[in-house]
Formats: sequence, structure tokens, C-alpha cells
Amino acid sequence: MPTAPSPIRIGYCLSLTGPVAGNSQSARLAHEIWREDINKKGGLLGRPVEFVCHDDHADSSLVPGLYRRLLDEDKVDLVIGGYGTNTLLPAMPLIMERQRFFVGLMGLGVNNLLAYPRYFAMIPTGPDPNAALTEGFFALAAEQKPRPATVALLSADAEFSKNPILGAKANADKYGFSIVHEASYLLTTTDFTPILDAVAKSGCDLLFLCSYLQDSIDLVRAIQAHPFRPKMVGAGMIGPQNTAVKTTLGPLLNGFVNYEYWAPVAKMMFPGVQDFLTTYQARAGDAGIDLLGHYMAPLAYAQMQVVAQAVEATGGFDDAALSAFARDATFSTVMGPIRFGTNGEWAEPRVLQVQFQGISGHDAGQFRNGSRQMVVSPPDFASGKLVFPYSEALSAA
Repeated sequence: MPTAPSPIRIGYCLSLTGPVAGNSQSARLAHEIWREDINKKGGLLGRPVEFVCHDDHADSSLVPGLYRRLLDEDKVDLVIGGYGTNTLLPAMPLIMERQRFFVGLMGLGVNNLLAYPRYFAMIPTGPDPNAALTEGFFALAAEQKPRPATVALLSADAEFSKNPILGAKANADKYGFSIVHEASYLLTTTDFTPILDAVAKSGCDLLFLCSYLQDSIDLVRAIQAHPFRPKMVGAGMIGPQNTAVKTTLGPLLNGFVNYEYWAPVAKMMFPGVQDFLTTYQARAGDAGIDLLGHYMAPLAYAQMQVVAQAVEATGGFDDAALSAFARDATFSTVMGPIRFGTNGEWAEPRVLQVQFQGISGHDAGQFRNGSRQMVVSPPDFASGKLVFPYSEALSAA
């Protein structure tokens, strides 16, 4: 009797518990759907695929030890990156020491300073990730009449916000906006009224926010309750991409402009993405995770498509060969065609700015299509027009 081929083991860690557990669990389900799909087709190189996934509990100090365990004890064939800068960056020294091929998920500018040639980023921010995340916000503002002139920068005092704030400052300079106020707040902040009082005192036209899940929710509520009305608000908020946050806030989100990586609009219906999301959404409720999966799931599935296509093309797991292939190839994914460029970032940026419009109530179903979050930038993917200023967007809702 012929023996069954041994499985290919792919190892990584995710923050399956802690403040970003919802997003990590969404990525985990997307990975599992990919694994099931590839195994139905005979696996990779004729071998079934299995994952070895460890929970880092959102504690970056645990990450190096977990990757050492994956490589030295679990003896995985391949490693991939977990979710976000806080997981990817602490893994990099060991990855570089071992010279591994490494495809990360949604880390912003992780390789800017390291310039490690075997790192590849599954995030559509392109070769200048710090600026690309929010450039659409500033570009849109510059097109409005009367033209806004000033901006306030408000951010959480945390590692993840450093690169977006650098990008915001570069974009403010590029588009001719004066920074009239800059402040940060602790992630434990619950009362944002004094912080917004200081913002209002600046009289800023634009309010740039770089916030993180719970503080995003608290900020939206505080801004709605405050009498000050900037002309545009949002840009770099982590949270409104998540279905649970959308349904929690409901109409309070109307008028906010914020980044997205994928949206359910006609121009982003790349081959395979709807079939994948149909499978994901059928299982998300029972899994207790993001019901729609628009933010994390397509990128996580595409992450594995990149790894699989590199393995199949090179015929194995040689890290040098995989990396060389990935630097030159065009990958076919549910996020559309992807090519990598400088520092392993996408060769071309594809960051969306969406404006929440017409939200009523708190039902998740209204977010299933693109009718409540219009893609307003870039023009190639636009599905609607920006309502300006913010006060008008509120009254039009």
C-alpha cells in the first residue's frame, strides 16, 4: 500500500486573544478556508497543508519565542507573518537571522528601515506606505470648495500610530495644509471632551484621527456630541472597517471619511472574491467573528494565495528561490493582481478612502454592499462622491 504524503506545515502566530482578537480571528478563518480549498485540489506539490498557529495574546514580547518554537520545535516547512505591525516587527530579527521567506499581513512600513529582501507585505499601501494610507484624505480635501487650509492631528499614544502620523505630516505638507494642533492620548482614555475642546480651540478645517478600536468608538461618539464641526474628519481610524464597530456606531458614523483596503463595490469584485466571502460569511456567525469580513478576510486569503503560487512555481520551500520568484512575479489573488516592489511592498498602492453615508439603525445587512460606505478615492475605484463639509454629510444622512 502506498503511504500518504506527509503534510506541508505552515507556521505563524496571531493575536487570537487581546484587543485585536476579532481581526485576528477573521484572518484565521480566511486561512482555514484557503487550506480547505487548496487541499480539495490536492494540496501543495501533491501534499496536504496544515497550519501550526500559536496565540501571541497581543503581547509583542512573546512573538520572537513563538517563531523560534515554530522553526526549532514544530519544524514547520514555511513561516508566514501574523497580523499587524505589533506582531510582524518583533518577528523580523529572527526571520532575518534565519533568512526565511516571510509574507506578512497588514503591517504598515514594517520593512522601511530593515530593507530585508525576503519580506513581502500583504497590505495595499504601496512603496510609500506611511503616506499612502491617508493620502486620499488630503487629496480629497484639497479638491473641495472653499478649499480647507488647516489640519489637527490627533492620535493614540501607541506604536501603530507612529508611521501614519509621519505620513499625515508628509501629506499635509504635500497638499499645502498647515498643522495647527497636534496631540496624542493614552489608549486608556475614556473622556475625550477635553481633548476635543482643545481641537475646537484650534479651529482646524480637517481633523485627522489615528485611533484603535475602542478609542475609535469613543471618539466617534464624542465628536458627534461635541458642538465643533470640522469640515472633514477621520482618515486613519482602525475600527470602522470592522462590522461589529459599524453596527455598534450605526448612524454616528455618517460623514466620517476613513481608509479601507477592500469594499464591496463593482470595481473591486476581483475573480474569486465573492465566492470566498460567501463561504466566509456563512461560517462567521457561528465562529463569533466579523460577520462580513471585508477588512481582514480577502487580504488574509490572498496572503496564502501568494505563498501557494510561489511554492508551486519554484517546486519547493527554498527561501531564496521563493523570495526571488516573489520579487518578479504577478500574483493572481482575490485582491486582484499583485506585484511587489520596494521593500516587499505592493508595487502600486491601492488604498481606498470611503465616506459613511445614509446609515440608519444598527443592522449589519446594510453594510453587505457598498451603499453605506461610498468609495470616494482613488478615482479608479470610486463608487460615489464625497459629501462636504462634514456638517452637510450629517444632515444628508
